[in-house]
Amino acid sequence: MDTDTGTDAGTDTGAGEPAAARRMWHLLEPVHAVVYYAPEAYEEAAALGYGTAERWPAYFAWRAAPLGAAGAEETTAAFHSFSPDMVARYVPESWRIAAPDAVLAARTRAVTRTYATLLGPGADTPGVAEAATLALRVAGAAVPAGPLSAANAALPWPGEPAAALWQAATVIREHRGDGHLRALREAGLDPVESLVSFAAIGAAPPEVFASRGWTPTAWEAARSRLAARGLVDAAGAATGAGRELRAQVERRTDELAAAPWRVLSDDEREHLAKALEPFWVAAIGSGLLPGVNTLGIGKV
Repeated sequence: MDTDTGTDAGTDTGAGEPAAARRMWHLLEPVHAVVYYAPEAYEEAAALGYGTAERWPAYFAWRAAPLGAAGAEETTAAFHSFSPDMVARYVPESWRIAAPDAVLAARTRAVTRTYATLLGPGADTPGVAEAATLALRVAGAAVPAGPLSAANAALPWPGEPAAALWQAATVIREHRGDGHLRALREAGLDPVESLVSFAAIGAAPPEVFASRGWTPTAWEAARSRLAARGLVDAAGAATGAGRELRAQVERRTDELAAAPWRVLSDDEREHLAKALEPFWVAAIGSGLLPGVNTLGIGKV
């Protein structure tokens, strides 16, 4: 699961806790993802020594730092959708540039600065503190589902409310992401097949997924494997079976993501959704997030 996103807030389209978990993901994902594109984050990355001509050196550092000085193989497994060759270009080189602890400190500064810019005086209000308190309860109830959720949950919580809210959102979204990887494995989809099958249902054009570093040869081989399973047709579009398998993956992901949200009542979830509105509006309104994303928010 990646962080690219750009969408509307969405509404519950199903019933019960899985639908609520999906709705809150739609709200929280931009809160988390905007930092990967923010000028303040690029400035903090450059100060550490990372190249900023493209976003990937900082992205891999920011997202992998909670794992410690992880190697390429561990990072590839945790991130899932990136090709091993692409990961190896940035990891473990990231840790020769700056130690993970230094990256984490800079990440918190980047978050604080980004939301100070996006929200102005609104970054330090009772509503932000309320949102952080509720989100921290959910994050605290998220039993680690994999390496990224576990590593982020083990970090100290920032004292500044906007940064604490961002970290809680990160724990929650990585918990969901780790569950999503479990759902993909249960569906028998390897990393590149996961992307090809997602593109096949129209989640995003195939060229959007090229950012994950897979070669055209690897993409076509995955498409052939899916065709042999009856999941895509000769043109690469999903068959009925392919659409049902991806729907099953999404349902399973929502089910696995729902557990932490049970710590809040329905009223508290609504209160959190209302408190998140300024963050969501600021993140989407910033123009920093891509309009077409690899997560399929607003599409699936």
